Amino acid sequence: MEVKSCFHCGLGVTKEDQIVFDEKLFCCNGCKTVYEIFSLNDMTCYYDFEKSPGATPLDISGKYDFLDNEGIVSKLLEFKEDKTAIVSLNIPHIHCSSCIWILENLQKLLKGISISQVNFPEKKVRITYNPEVVSLKTIVHLLSSIGYEPYISLENYETGKNNVDRSLIYKLGLAFFCFGNIMLLSFPEYFEVKEYWLDNYRPFFRWLIFALSLPSFLYSASGYYVSAYKSIKSGMLNIDIPIALGIIIFFVRSTFDIVMDYGSGFFDSLTGLIFFMLLGKMFQIKTYSFLSFERDFKSYFPIAITRINSDTSEESVPIYDIEKGNRLLIRNQELIPVDGILISEKAEIDYSFVTGEAIPITKKSGDKVFAGGKQIGKVIEMEVLHSVSQSYLTQLWSNDVFQKNVQQRHKSITDTISRYFTPILLLIAFAGFGYWFFIDVNTAFNVFTAVLIVACPCALALTAPFTMGNVLRILGKKKFYLKNALVIEQLAKVDTIVFDKTGTITTNKKSNISYEGKVLSEENLLILKSVLRASNHPLSRMLYDFLPECKRLKISDFEEITGKGIQANIDGIKVQVGSSDFVEKSEEKSIQQTSVHIKINEIYFGKYIFNNQYREGLEELFRNLSINYQIKVLSGDNEGERETLSAILPKETELIFNQKPEQKLEFIKKMQQEGKNVMMVGDGLNDAGALAQSNIGISISENVNVFSPACDAILDANEFKKLNYFLKLSKKSITTIKMSFALSFLYNVVGLSFAITGNLKPLVAAIIMPLSTVTIVSFVTLMSNYYARRLK
Repeated sequence: MEVKSCFHCGLGVTKEDQIVFDEKLFCCNGCKTVYEIFSLNDMTCYYDFEKSPGATPLDISGKYDFLDNEGIVSKLLEFKEDKTAIVSLNIPHIHCSSCIWILENLQKLLKGISISQVNFPEKKVRITYNPEVVSLKTIVHLLSSIGYEPYISLENYETGKNNVDRSLIYKLGLAFFCFGNIMLLSFPEYFEVKEYWLDNYRPFFRWLIFALSLPSFLYSASGYYVSAYKSIKSGMLNIDIPIALGIIIFFVRSTFDIVMDYGSGFFDSLTGLIFFMLLGKMFQIKTYSFLSFERDFKSYFPIAITRINSDTSEESVPIYDIEKGNRLLIRNQELIPVDGILISEKAEIDYSFVTGEAIPITKKSGDKVFAGGKQIGKVIEMEVLHSVSQSYLTQLWSNDVFQKNVQQRHKSITDTISRYFTPILLLIAFAGFGYWFFIDVNTAFNVFTAVLIVACPCALALTAPFTMGNVLRILGKKKFYLKNALVIEQLAKVDTIVFDKTGTITTNKKSNISYEGKVLSEENLLILKSVLRASNHPLSRMLYDFLPECKRLKISDFEEITGKGIQANIDGIKVQVGSSDFVEKSEEKSIQQTSVHIKINEIYFGKYIFNNQYREGLEELFRNLSINYQIKVLSGDNEGERETLSAILPKETELIFNQKPEQKLEFIKKMQQEGKNVMMVGDGLNDAGALAQSNIGISISENVNVFSPACDAILDANEFKKLNYFLKLSKKSITTIKMSFALSFLYNVVGLSFAITGNLKPLVAAIIMPLSTVTIVSFVTLMSNYYARRLK
């Protein structure tokens, strides 16, 4: 097979993938696609293929040869299984929205990449790719060739530490040095001191001031020029364009004044402007770091896991207590929270959390299993290899594969405003300059620069993310964990709430259990408890805890049929546990009870009857919810609880029994077709389909490691009674966003009115601009905290 090098990036290109520019030059599909993307609106392409054919490609040959070593690559990868691999790369050069757009469209540039997600605060891109189609080395070459060379250090990957970028500190320090010295040298000009020595050496001091301004202009402000240049290249106009334009106009005008001997120029204001802009940027970064909502809410992420102690006893512990070497018990449908080695003989792992494909992968004893996999079938044991990363698990939960296709109204508004903000701002600046130019040239330049600097869409753009982020943090502290900020906006739109019964409005921890039927021998109880140990169904967990402790038997076959029951095989003994229909036992219609039936070796023994205990505060919660929402209760159980529920729930609450999982899903779908915004509250196991179908799906967590990608939120069972409070807070967060939109708009109108009338100096505008962003951030933080405390 003939392979040639792409004349831009240097990657090997097979004949069928070559795109010929002339008889000698070849280009790969990736570079061709980039060319097409960056040639939008007749802009010059990064590669400039046609204008400068034969350009020297980026020389990265040999630099990343170490990525041919599978041992090194395995340390860099977060996940690798069959046709899916995931890697997170540090990209120091990420700095604006244009970078995000390019890096999140890598699948258009290189075949084999399926998803790329940018973590802007940490300057990382997380790439999911097919290792059979494309190698990590090729991906790194691509990133390097388009200007986003990753920083790869195994030491940093193993310790979890990244190099700190201090370039902003250096730029800020240099800008301060230039600004301070220019201010001192400009004092005679300020006070118009007339003195022979000063008059004779005035040109020297002016050129000295010019020289001192160069480091600030060329180096300290360079970030604005690069950002503006890349913004224009990508066709996405950002706020750095008017800022860079204002700085350049200031410098050109001041240099012209000195050359023509019209005056000392505005170098003091120019260097002061750069210094205060950088100081504002530093202030903003520190503010965002302090209010790092995303990290905070992840740290509260609720997953418990069963740990097997050295004395073979089992205990449920928070995942952050898990250490290397611990032995974990993973039941059917439980999520594997950490990388480890499989101890059990065999396991079927579903990696749909990671890959989006629910195809079980068979693992044998000694194989490595990755965090994010879900155990299917019988109970397994594993040994922990690394400590738990909660942020990684949250990232899996928020995988794009599981996102619901809903409109983000406030994001759409923000995007629309931001898109037109810079062109409108430039139009106002040039109009103001044109008007004042015929009245006072100095004022005209001041107006032009002040307008460009004072108006900033940053405050507007940060309104929704910071409000939602702070509310995420508040809800996380109150043990209500949302998948992402979009869920808050959807919560505010809910008008109908559907509750599951078992494990949702009833508690798993309190239940009066009694047995009716043939006496179960000690051996049968041992078999029954061993089978129940592998299940995570609420009734199974209650019955498992109810039965006496005993030794554990090895299960050879295990299957849990959603909505029906469990069937397993222990040493040739067939066991069935579940509904009366599942064990083929007909019940009298007059007997309406929540029960689990037992059948061993085709012999029906009897049933365990559950007299459910309802959650604390249920009656008051339903009464408060019924004021603003339609309430419905769906249950897979029979109507034995109707009388009890009717007595404690509001009269208008609709109670529907004998619902199979697929019937619950159809019920939700029917209401949505009627125009309802439906929130489903379930246990996350039997209700997975209904949770996925609903506009908002909430899974109740009873301190077990079971939740579905289908759910949008996890609610700690102890906080169930606060559900109405959470819904109120979500509505108030939307109110806060609207208020901050108005405040941001008012700030820009007032600032521009002062600037365009010549009453605002550029230096003052540079100080005010970042303060507006901090003001908005502070406002939304204080308001959301205020509502969180005031609401009940």
